[in-house]
Amino acid sequence: MTDQPSAEAAEQIAKHRERIDSIDCRIVQLLNERAAESLAIRALKPQVHWGLYDPKREEEIFANLAGCNEGPLFDENLREIYEAILHVMKELRD
Repeated sequence: MTDQPSAEAAEQIAKHRERIDSIDCRIVQLLNERAAESLAIRALKPQVHWGLYDPKREEEIFANLAGCNEGPLFDENLREIYEAILHVMKELRD
């Protein structure tokens, strides 16, 4: 006798994992787009005599994230994720 509920659950897990893999690819694409924009801004900052680090802008980013967050992630979770993203963006080189 087969365990039908377990087989169905395994099939659903496989479908969710396929979707996650697809979402991950989209996230990578968007992160690379964001990195390109960050590099473009970095190239322009010397022309307006702005430094690389702008704490006011970072707080704007965090506020924007909180404003568009509909969960299930908490704003604090997004802030942690974006702190890591912003750290990497600062270290990018052309």
